[in-house]
Amino acid sequence: MKTMKSHRLSVQIHESRDAMGKAAAADIAACIHSLLKTKDQINMIFAAAPSQNEVLHYLCEDATIPWERIHAFHMDEYVGIAPDAPQGFAQFLRRAIFDRKPFASVNLIDSTAEPQEEAVRYSQLLAKNPPDIVCMGIGENGHIAFNDPHVADFQDPAAVKVVDLDDVCRMQQVHDGCFASLELVPKYAMTLTVPTLAGAAYQFCVVPAAAKAQAVKNTVSGEIGAHCPATVLRNCENAVLYCDPDSAALL
Repeated sequence: MKTMKSHRLSVQIHESRDAMGKAAAADIAACIHSLLKTKDQINMIFAAAPSQNEVLHYLCEDATIPWERIHAFHMDEYVGIAPDAPQGFAQFLRRAIFDRKPFASVNLIDSTAEPQEEAVRYSQLLAKNPPDIVCMGIGENGHIAFNDPHVADFQDPAAVKVVDLDDVCRMQQVHDGCFASLELVPKYAMTLTVPTLAGAAYQFCVVPAAAKAQAVKNTVSGEIGAHCPATVLRNCENAVLYCDPDSAALL
C-alpha cells in the first residue's frame, strides 16, 4: 500500500481492488468500535454503486460489528423509480447489506413520494440523527452522492434536495451496467447535499476502476470547488480516499 496526503485528505493506494475494499472495511469497522465506546448508537450513511461492492462485502463478513447499535441511511435515490426496481439505490443496499445485517433501523428515501416533501422528511430525520460515518464513492464527473458539478453547493442550506442529473452522471449508470441505455436512466434524483456528507465525523471514500482516474486526480490535486464536488473531502478532518491501481493511475 502507498499513502499520500492532500491537505486534510488521506489517500491510500492498494495493490488490487479487493485489497482496497478489504482495507476500507477494516478501517470502517475500527471506527465503528471506537465511536461505540462513547456512544450507545451511531448513524451511518451508505452509497449504492458497484464501486462499493468489495467494501460492503467485507463489512458483512466482519462478525465483530454490532449492527444492532447502528442506524442506517442512504445518500441518494432516483425520483419516481419503483421501490422494487433493481436499479434503485435502496434496493441495491438491501441486497448488499441492509437485509443481511440486524441494523437498529434502516431509513430509506421514498422514491415514490412527492420529491420536495420527501426531501424535507429525510432532512428532518437526519437532523434528529446526525451522521457519524459516511461510506461513499466518487462519480466519473467528480460528484459525491448526486451532487453533480452544476448543482453542487459547498454552502448548501438544504440537507437533502431534488436535483437534475447531468449526462456524464447518467451515462455512468450505463457504464456500470445498471441501465441498458442513456434514455432509460432517470433524469431527477433526491440527494444528500455536500454539507450533509462533509459534515459527518468520518468519511470513508472507496473509488476503484480506470474510469474514475481523472476524477481521483482532480479530487486529490485540483482546485477545491464545486466543479469537482469530491474536492470538499480535502477540507474534512477525518476523510480517507481508498484507490486501486487503476483509479490511482494519474496520481
